[in-house]
Amino acid sequence: MSGLISVAEALARILASVPGPTEAETVALGLAHGRVLATTIHASRTQPPFPASAMDGYAVRAADVATVPATLRLVGTSAAGHGFSGSIGPGEAVRIFTGAPVPEGADAILIQEDADAEGEFVTARESVTARKFIRPAGLDFREGDVLMQAGETLDARRLALAAAAGHASLSVRRRPRIAILATGDELVRPGEPAAWDQIVASNSLAVEALAREAGADAIDLGIAADDLGALKSAVGRAREAGADLLVTLGGASVGDHDLVQQALSEAGMELGFWRVALRPGKPLMHGRLGPMLAIGLPGNPVSSIVCGLLFVVPAIRALLGDPQAGADRSEPATLGRDMPENDKREDYMRARLDTVPDRLPIATAETRQDSSMLAVLGRSEALLIREPYAPAARQGDPCRVIRLDRRIV
Repeated sequence: MSGLISVAEALARILASVPGPTEAETVALGLAHGRVLATTIHASRTQPPFPASAMDGYAVRAADVATVPATLRLVGTSAAGHGFSGSIGPGEAVRIFTGAPVPEGADAILIQEDADAEGEFVTARESVTARKFIRPAGLDFREGDVLMQAGETLDARRLALAAAAGHASLSVRRRPRIAILATGDELVRPGEPAAWDQIVASNSLAVEALAREAGADAIDLGIAADDLGALKSAVGRAREAGADLLVTLGGASVGDHDLVQQALSEAGMELGFWRVALRPGKPLMHGRLGPMLAIGLPGNPVSSIVCGLLFVVPAIRALLGDPQAGADRSEPATLGRDMPENDKREDYMRARLDTVPDRLPIATAETRQDSSMLAVLGRSEALLIREPYAPAARQGDPCRVIRLDRRIV
């Protein structure tokens, strides 16, 4: 358990430990934004349910306007929500508007720009072909069609599709409950007075934001002192709250005051792994306390955020049943400056991205990479990935990055 494992293996072990997706619940469509589908969604109706006009103009028989000019008698009007219930015969036309049902007997739309209307008659100046400017019934989808799969996240476009398909409510996964525990005598909450040897706790706010963006509900367990009893009490509160995942921040290393692993073990945690060949974030811990997963993040702010992106977010997505939970989120770029060879740890360097037309983005690593420096992370736009034992690379060489300004899902 004490040896370093790779980032890929650490992620695979975390995902393998997820017991399965959270249970399903039904929510009204208006409350479903950001939720994850628990079931496949089928169309409960056909769209459009009737042949519809794609333009404003006149519903005609193409044969009647094959030779122009041709004058037809207007017998009615068809508007959206107020269709013409009759049918048209030879030499007849119906005034029609975009989205309105095409009357029986018509097989084309004469657009209004190509027609002159006067009283009860309309004269076609251009001929039209059959089915011109008509959207057939079922052009978008038909009743019974599969429209969305379980595991998809409901964004604006998918909500619109569900509504059009006739769904007033949807079956979605319960939001995972993520308990977040900051640890350390040196921490105070934002806004609280800090002694000369204390710092403001920032990691828990960042991890909470990541959790909520990934689709979870966050439970703030506050700050636990470097005390075994206080830590075990916090673990108990996470269990009482029914947390699916407990995320601890700090205290997972090997110092005299790093008691998180001991507290979790005494609470019954089955240790999955500890320490990853990763920079920043080597002292990462993973385990299970019965049905509750546990991920111990490093205390350094940048380390906790990077590890949150790499491991906590995929765990949440797996709890939601997302089949792409462990998908590679990196993309190609080119180096903005020379890089030295790397050691045995996979590096996630804070970097600036520059966009050049018709070329891959250029990733330039910040010169200072200390894992305590939030200002550097705050102005960075990507994490530049350097594989273990990567050889020295030159400016312009290919690389891979994870954008920090892109939504998680």
